[in-house]
This record gives sequence, C-alpha cells and structure tokens, in this order.
Amino acid sequence: MRIAVFGLGYVGSVTAACLAKMGHRVIGVDVAPAKVDLVKAGHSPVAEPGLEKLIRQAVRARRLETTLEASDAVAASELSLIAVGTPSRPDGGVDLDAVKAVARQIGIGLRGRKTFHTVALRSTVPPGTTADVLSPILERVSGKKAGRDFGVCYHPEFLREGTSVRDFFHPPHTVIGASEPKASKVLARLWRPVRAPLLITSLESAELLKYADNAFHALKICYANEIASLAKSCGADGRQVMEIFVQDTKLNISPLYFKPGFAFGGPCLPKDVRALCALGKRYRVAVPLAQAILESNESHLRRAVRRVLATGKRRVGVVGLAFKAGTDDLRESPMVALVRELLRAKRIVRIYDPKVELERLWGANRKYIERELPQIARLLARSWEELLETSEVIVLTRGGDDLPTLIHPLLKQKTVVDLTQI
Repeated sequence: MRIAVFGLGYVGSVTAACLAKMGHRVIGVDVAPAKVDLVKAGHSPVAEPGLEKLIRQAVRARRLETTLEASDAVAASELSLIAVGTPSRPDGGVDLDAVKAVARQIGIGLRGRKTFHTVALRSTVPPGTTADVLSPILERVSGKKAGRDFGVCYHPEFLREGTSVRDFFHPPHTVIGASEPKASKVLARLWRPVRAPLLITSLESAELLKYADNAFHALKICYANEIASLAKSCGADGRQVMEIFVQDTKLNISPLYFKPGFAFGGPCLPKDVRALCALGKRYRVAVPLAQAILESNESHLRRAVRRVLATGKRRVGVVGLAFKAGTDDLRESPMVALVRELLRAKRIVRIYDPKVELERLWGANRKYIERELPQIARLLARSWEELLETSEVIVLTRGGDDLPTLIHPLLKQKTVVDLTQI
C-alpha cells in the first residue's frame, strides 16, 4: 500500500518507519525541512530505541521517502495518516491549528484525485474533531464529498516512548473510529498482519478512548504515589503494598469495576475511602486524589437526580434499592440517596427490589434504612406489575435481576431513565 504520513515528529516518524518495515511504500511529509532532510538521510528526528536503524533500512530499501509537498504525497498514495502535534492552549483546551493546516494541504491534494482516498487522523484530539473539523475542511478545500470521494477515520495510536517500535508491532488492540465502512476497510487491511484485536467503533468513541487511556495512566501514577506517601508516614512499605496490589487480577487489575453505571455505595467502599482520607489528615499527608473519589461519586448521583427530574414526571418507579444486584444490603446504597432526593423534590416514589424484604432485614442494615428512609414500608412495591401500574417513569439503577428482558417491552409505553447503561 502507498501511504502518506503527515508529521515527522515522534508518532509520525515511528509510524512511517514501522509501516515501511511491514513492506509498505511510505512518504513522510513535514513542514520542517530539517526533519525531512534527516529522515531522507536515514536518520531519526527523535531519540527512540531502534528507530534510527528502521529508518536507515527503509530509506536504503526505497520504501521510505520524504517531502515538503503535501499535495504530491496525497496524489501518490491511497491512505493519508495525520500524526501532527495537538498541544495545550493556555485554557487547557487543545490547539488544533496543525490538524487544520494539514487538512487544508490534504484537501488541495484531493482535488485532482480520480480514485477514493482515505484520511485517518492519529493525533490526540477531542471528540467531534474528525467529524466537525477535519472532514468539513477536506470537503471545502477539495470540492469533494466525504464518504463518496474520500473516507475519514480516527485511528488512535498506543505507543509508549522508549518502547514505541515494539508497541507498534504488538499493540493491545487496533482501534478504528469510522462513520462508514469503506474507509475502515482500508485501515483494517493495513493491520491484517499484526496479531491484535481489531475494534471498529464510532469516531467520537475512538477519539475519547485516547483521553480515557492517558488520563487513567496518570491516575494510576498519582494513586500509587499517594499510597506510598501514606505508607511512609504510617510505617508501611508502599512499594510492597503496590506490588501485592497489582497481583490481584480478579479485582484490582481487571475489567470488573470498569463498567459505567450508577454511583458506587455499599458497606465497604464509601467508608474505606473516608478512612483513607482521614489517615492522610492524621499523618498530614495530602491525598487529593482519594478525597476527589467521594466528590466525583456525589457528582454522579446529582447528575442522576437531575436526569429523573428533567422528565417532568411526578410518579417515579425506581428499580433496585440494594447497593448491587443479588443482595439486600442497603447500607450507603446510592439508590437510597437517589430516592431520598426524589422525595425531597416532591416526587411520588415507588421502589421494586425482589431481594429486599423488610421482615428479613437485621442489625445495622435495618437501622440504616429506618434512619435514612423511615417511610420505606409504604414505598416498596410488591411486584414488578405493581410498580408499572403506579409509575409514569421507570428508573433503572443497576444491572442484574433480568432487567433487559423486563425493560424491553416498556420502551414504547413508559419513560425509562437508564442509569445503568444496560
């Protein structure tokens, strides 16, 4: 395949060299003559283990060339990959000037093309950039139509500096964001030799994924540092704690807690996060990340309340009261908090939870619900049918309990607020 790579910085130069290694004919494009000349001479414009050797081999084999002329590169290729910088603006937003400039250059190159061309953006950009910024510029400048004359994709990279050459050939997955299949098929064909799951999603999901990845990597570092700081103050070994922590792949390092839904609650998580914050105060160790966990959870609860109130319905049926399916534990359940807020907003609330039977609640569990919802007995519906009869809007607070089967017939009869994303 003939591929044009726009931007010979870190990501672009690695991408160009590795694609050439795979046997493709690659044209590297950059506005900086120094970078173009370096690669043309077989040198790497960035310091990265193994990259200079790859570039030298590719140039000698005539599988990698460079140019300052973007339109020539587009004319000579069937795929354009954009890998330019997207630095921060002073307000924290993203500077898309380089993306826009490259889009205009590619648009000029598309004017004279007679065959379909695919443009894939690899730079890290906010959701909506590919559809609302890149594609319109390409259409306006080229005079051609996206989806008919050219395709547009978002194609994030997962390269770590220091191991990027290996990462290129052994990615965790290959992600293609596309709004139509013709363009995504070109990229899928490109990655066929690489053994990694191929995931095709929407443009916006692919764009947000890269931010979700990087923010979580930053979060993990901060979390480990906060735990280590606390450990040092209270006599524990922070490195040992975290080494044991990551060995738990059933709970700690697993997909289990990464399923979007309603706020967390229950007898363990809220109290233990509070205890961790209290430990920080005790030893005068700042733990802002731990403190933000409860604040974030509370924000999620408030958003849920606003969503229900926004329906304008007075009679609300809440499905699920225990903090998770399969249990009758009501302690610090976010569903209890939700019901309490809806009652304060003068809504008529009924609750259905097949696991919650008042006569079988004991000890701290019973004391909690009698304190937080003293009117609980008259709020509970005895059956699913009773909840439906008395409610205008149904609020799903969690998965489980065969909810998808129960809810599907309702979609044309009731307003359904899905806080579980089932």
